[in-house]
Amino acid sequence: MLHLNVNDEISTLKAVVLGTAESCGPVPKPEDAYDPKSLEHILAGTYPKEADMVKEMEAFSQVLKKHGVQVFRPEVLKDCNQIFSRDIAFVIENKLIKANILPDREKEFDAILHVLDRIADEDIIMCPEEVHVEGGDVMPWNDYIFIGTYTAPDYPNQITARTNQEAVDFISQKFPHKTIKSFELRKSTNPRENALHLDCCFQPLGKGKAILHKNGFLVEEEYQWLVDYFGKDNIFEITADEMYEMFSNVFSISPEVVVSEQHFTRLNSWMRKQGFIVEEVPYAEIAKQEGLLRCSTLPLVRE
Repeated sequence: MLHLNVNDEISTLKAVVLGTAESCGPVPKPEDAYDPKSLEHILAGTYPKEADMVKEMEAFSQVLKKHGVQVFRPEVLKDCNQIFSRDIAFVIENKLIKANILPDREKEFDAILHVLDRIADEDIIMCPEEVHVEGGDVMPWNDYIFIGTYTAPDYPNQITARTNQEAVDFISQKFPHKTIKSFELRKSTNPRENALHLDCCFQPLGKGKAILHKNGFLVEEEYQWLVDYFGKDNIFEITADEMYEMFSNVFSISPEVVVSEQHFTRLNSWMRKQGFIVEEVPYAEIAKQEGLLRCSTLPLVRE
């Protein structure tokens, strides 16, 4: 049995579901794109090739295993993009919450049944239909749960709006002892302005540090709360271009070890100066789908 345990973003990782790029299907039609960055690459003819993405994920998998992590992979579904396992479920404390995601992606959850079978039934929470939530918007952080959301009236028309107020309320009810801190995110069809998920514009790291992008937040006071919480000197503020490249979507294996994209030169050198061990992997092709390292992982057990 797996004894789920996730209380933050950085404690030493013991078990994780890493997505798969195998059999991810043909290049989507423009009208089938879920996010503006994928659309941009579909139209430009630069959409990533399966073989390249499989290689990138294999490099990530090797780093995880090198650090002693038990790595589960989804069952491969034919012609189905299963890279971003963070979207389909997430763990808070000892509960796995199944995300209510875009309906076309329901079968991705079924592809991890071999993992779910190792988890006690009472530790799996299904969200009611009106609760829309994806794991990229949810970050357990000790006594807090940080949640990215979008509550404007045009929510139903925003394909990039993934987590609603009902989700914030639902998670508050399920974890009454936690302080829920929600953040309104900027949604846009311009990929250089769109914060698809909270982890596209914010990421806490070990050593009291964090990565942040101001323009990803709609409400300045909410952004400022994070600056005050971590302290200005502990924050690496990323530019619009760096947000577009997914700089904040790195992944902590432990408080000291961070997996990052090999081209994130400015960030990686900053993290090393702060005393982190930075494991660099190639992930630029996967980044074209507006997701990166954190998006590809579903942590199950941290120490």
